[in-house]
Amino acid sequence: MTTSFHPPQRTLMEPGPSDVNPRILEAMSRPTIGHLDPLFVQMMDEMKGLLQYAFQTQNELTIPVSAPGSAGMETCFVNLVEAGDTVIVCQNGVFGGRMKENVERCGATAIMVEDEWGKACDPAKLEAALKAHPEATTVAFVHAETSTGATTDVKAMCDLAHAHGCLAIVDAVTSLGGTELRVDDWGVDAIYSGTQKCLSCTPGLSPVSFSSAAIERIQNRKTKVQSWFLDLNLVMGYWGKGAKRAYHHTAPINALYALHEALVLLQDERLENAWARHREHHNALKAGLEALGLTFVVPEADRLPQLNAVSIPEGVDDAQVRGMLLNDYNLEIGAGLGVMAGKVWRIGLMGYACRKDNVLKCVSALSEVLGRVGVNVDGKKAMKATLAAYGE
Repeated sequence: MTTSFHPPQRTLMEPGPSDVNPRILEAMSRPTIGHLDPLFVQMMDEMKGLLQYAFQTQNELTIPVSAPGSAGMETCFVNLVEAGDTVIVCQNGVFGGRMKENVERCGATAIMVEDEWGKACDPAKLEAALKAHPEATTVAFVHAETSTGATTDVKAMCDLAHAHGCLAIVDAVTSLGGTELRVDDWGVDAIYSGTQKCLSCTPGLSPVSFSSAAIERIQNRKTKVQSWFLDLNLVMGYWGKGAKRAYHHTAPINALYALHEALVLLQDERLENAWARHREHHNALKAGLEALGLTFVVPEADRLPQLNAVSIPEGVDDAQVRGMLLNDYNLEIGAGLGVMAGKVWRIGLMGYACRKDNVLKCVSALSEVLGRVGVNVDGKKAMKATLAAYGE
């Protein structure tokens, strides 16, 4: 007979999901009310304001899509791209490739601008592509590439897009709440994220935001948006202003309670403090990992604090080490993706998981496991380096 499922308490230091703040889990357990209940509508309005703060934008169309970050990505593309369009996609990892898939499924042409995995997207390459393709309408790139831990200069890329008459679509799934992101100041036209990373919320929702220029394009499309569920012309009837809302879909009510609580926590901490916290704990983790002899994939200037990709020592079995960490320490770290599969570990340091006790646990556990599989490491030296980075 099947019984209730009770998962173990893990420490999630993978690329996502991250550890969920207990306050957010408690929020999910609150009584379910109707998705058109006046009190729920009031909470929706609060959430829009909280998301505007998190994104640093005044965009009216700033909402959570009722599905994971991949649906946020698709929301941007299906609303802004039409068949026959040309879209320049800058790829420096797995998720730029997913942008390409979205472009092509919209019936548009994707012009790929490739950069080495682990490096930032190169604005000079984008500029050359824009000059070569004056018919392009849109530029798309990833701010924080989850497959490598590399970050790209959003403002420089958006400025180039606008200079050539294009709108800019930005993937901020791993950056929102963890590293500097300023939608209005940097000129982003459409952006999407996820709840399960630096917001420390459960998976299943995708915050998005659209500029007035993006809204104008959506409202002046020649064809219908190919997805009924993600058509923002319809969704805005539910997420629009005022108490009177048009029914579009049954919102994931308790999941939205959780996101509201996550955004309240971010508001209370303040964005700049959250960004600084991720940087502080990254520096400590970096000190410990480097003392173990591990090397980072991404150059320091382009490196995300919340996603740490390190090369696997020669001769070490990737899955074996991750399995030992999971089984013996209840600690989960991530494997490499795409061309980096089997070559790197991706260690997340996101949101509620971005804490000193987790950093110390990770360095200690990894040093013990590496020693067990035959790697010559000095665990005491690594712990000493980690604590020294904290000023101890």
